[in-house]
Amino acid sequence: MKFEWKGVFPAVTTKFTDDDQLDFGAFDLNLKAQLDAGVDGIILGGSLGEASTLLQEEKDALLIHTVKAVAGKVPVLMNVAEQSTKAAIEAAIRARDNGADGLMLLPPMRYTSDDRETVTFLRAVAQATDLPIILYNNPADYKIWISPDMFRQLEDLPTIQAVKESTRDISNVTRMKNEFGDRIAVLTGVDTLGMESLLMGADGWVAGLVCAFPRETVAIYRLIKAGKIQEALKIYRWFLPVLELDVSTKLVQNIKLAETLTGLGNENVRAPRLPLIGAERERILGILNKALAVRPELPDFLNL
Repeated sequence: MKFEWKGVFPAVTTKFTDDDQLDFGAFDLNLKAQLDAGVDGIILGGSLGEASTLLQEEKDALLIHTVKAVAGKVPVLMNVAEQSTKAAIEAAIRARDNGADGLMLLPPMRYTSDDRETVTFLRAVAQATDLPIILYNNPADYKIWISPDMFRQLEDLPTIQAVKESTRDISNVTRMKNEFGDRIAVLTGVDTLGMESLLMGADGWVAGLVCAFPRETVAIYRLIKAGKIQEALKIYRWFLPVLELDVSTKLVQNIKLAETLTGLGNENVRAPRLPLIGAERERILGILNKALAVRPELPDFLNL
């Protein structure tokens, strides 16, 4: 499938039953809401998808199921986050064979590789498949920065097409555009910098709270791209306290609680994560319920 690196790409949560099995019923309910809201792609098995806790057969089943359920409406991307080059190549090939339309690729996990090692790793995976790839640049969480110079060393590879920009440095959107123009698409990966990044020229948004609020997220994106900045800003200002729940070590629990309140999921997480309890849960509930009490009426964003 050919697709553009534009629009909203939810990094969807993985749904579990009360007895810790994949919950495809809950997953499909959320997936339909994403598609109905007009998202432009689906990303499986990211940090928010609890990929580090999934068995390989569960990753396979999740991808195969999603590809069938989406039925070509939007591209389905599989995240590749592995500790070794060999494992990353195998994961990329496995994703391709299971029907993925593209990959999101992280630098090596656990080992903090230097620039030369990181470029060599990314190049090896990119050369192992013809699937389009978005590199996940998140030094705040994963301790490795893919610099513009490193992107320049990878520029000759046609499969490397985009970056999930999660450096927290808003000027990096401009930096990448100055360096690469349209050669490397830039998708913002930090919810609390979503609108700011789009206004600085980001092509899309790999989003987290979209899992619970798909229509609001897509509305902001489409309004901005249509030049309706004030309308987008009104929604974004309402949304920001909720979006801040994404910038947390408990982002999975926070977002799954939000999905529960909006009828798009449940709070089940996989150990070692545990659902929120006590004062912590009450604090998050307070933020979400306050936002839901004044949830904005949205314009007809799907026809902009």
